[in-house]
Amino acid sequence: MSFKPFSNHGEFLDHADDGQLARRTVRNAGVTVFAQASVFAIQLLGTAILARLLKPSDFGLVTMVTTFSLLLASFGLAGFTEAVLQAGTLTECQASNLFWINLGGGFIMSTTFGAAGSLLARFYSNPLITKAAIGFSVVIFLSILPIIHLALLKRAMRFGQVSTLDILSRTAYVIAAIACAIAGWGYWALVAGYVAQQLMYCSGAWYLCSWVPKLPQRESGTGRMVKYAAGVYGRFALNYFTGNTDNLLVGWRLGAVALGFYKKAFDLFVLPSSQLLAPILAVVVTTLSRKNNDLKEYRRYFLRGLTIVAFSGMAVSASLTLTGRDVVRCLLGSQWGESGRIFLYFAPGIGLLLLYQTTAWIHLSMGTTMRWLRWTVIELAVTGSLFLIGLRRGPAGVAAAWTISYCVLMIPGFLYALRPLHLSITTVLQTVWRYALAAIAAAAICFLVLRNMPMPSQLPSGGLGQAIVRILVNNVLFGLLYLVILVILFGSMEPILQLVRLLPDLLPGFSSRRPEAKSKVGHLAPSPTEDPAL
Repeated sequence: MSFKPFSNHGEFLDHADDGQLARRTVRNAGVTVFAQASVFAIQLLGTAILARLLKPSDFGLVTMVTTFSLLLASFGLAGFTEAVLQAGTLTECQASNLFWINLGGGFIMSTTFGAAGSLLARFYSNPLITKAAIGFSVVIFLSILPIIHLALLKRAMRFGQVSTLDILSRTAYVIAAIACAIAGWGYWALVAGYVAQQLMYCSGAWYLCSWVPKLPQRESGTGRMVKYAAGVYGRFALNYFTGNTDNLLVGWRLGAVALGFYKKAFDLFVLPSSQLLAPILAVVVTTLSRKNNDLKEYRRYFLRGLTIVAFSGMAVSASLTLTGRDVVRCLLGSQWGESGRIFLYFAPGIGLLLLYQTTAWIHLSMGTTMRWLRWTVIELAVTGSLFLIGLRRGPAGVAAAWTISYCVLMIPGFLYALRPLHLSITTVLQTVWRYALAAIAAAAICFLVLRNMPMPSQLPSGGLGQAIVRILVNNVLFGLLYLVILVILFGSMEPILQLVRLLPDLLPGFSSRRPEAKSKVGHLAPSPTEDPAL
């Protein structure tokens, strides 16, 4: 069903009920994560098939281009989206102005990128990049068209519709890429997949959000929203350079094949973030923005979210450290063994990455985007320096630099982000340390117990069957140990039970059958690690 975002008077039609905000937040997060699980399954299948149809050099060449194109394709997505979500009030004129500013900027960026393809080809010493850049210039323009429409859907908390569109768009990518790969298109199969994905996004967003932008006109508040968006995009751009300098250095210094292996390991490294945190960012920012005038409530919501991230993030990080090489083998095939070796240097940093990214919740919801931009300069300097040092040891050294960077930036980053909340770093550390210790201890015990685990004689040595067995046994033992150690550290099962109580609201369809008045989401008992003063 399409959604009409504005009334006849140009006011945004906001039907959100603050009395059920906590319940709606958990439910929307659940719908989003559930949809992302579907997207992940589709992506996993597509990756497994494409990895066997295409060569590492095909993936490496496309990565050389997307290292630059994704920054331009995110113009508006990082900035105008948050401006629409964070604004206290929103009018149709403001949204229309943002649409035309976004569209104009996108047109300039897409045409400039297509014309700059030959420069990229000379930089990488690869002539194939010239034509690939033209293909991705189309992707850039298509990715910018639906941004304001998607932001309006998210502001109305219609995350179910947005999530459905995510699934359809990813399906379009996989089908188009696989079909073209079978036809022998090589790296062009990946380009075609990106185009199909963005076409689906455009048509779906404009259908779901029944709104045609008005012509631009003067409107109070537009300048403030553009300034806010500029701060977010400026921070995103600097952070993007931080996150893609590794691709640039590996591709320039070591070539497309090495970059292909490195990129697959990196994709697995950021997978928990893209599947857990990135999808619910709009949900969290929308919710926290409604609480930024009540710091006591804001801090309670934030710490509760941080607890969930710590519980899941530390477990995922430790589990993939144990089984990452086998996961890569099962997913991509034996020819990608080098990616599995590189991933071992990424895996310990996954939990740190997830925790560190929660600082974005604070900056975006509190509107402190310029402070965030200044901090990103420090991130770029620290991480870029570590990349240059790690490059001497090849792709594995660059992967290790990522993990080290989060160790260095974690506490300073939280200290900086928490200042407007008047929340101490001690409270944050008290919230997460037990989960980190439990994950490390459980992983160490698993490694010692299973390092010489005998394999069934009928399974071929070093084969796929052995890899699957190791993954299953490691994860079962690790999961049991992790929960037991958490109960010991907390001295009770209450923290785990609190998370279990959230599951009905996280499962789409189930929560809608529960009585609204009896929801306990907003009334969880205080955690043993939570500051009672909050």
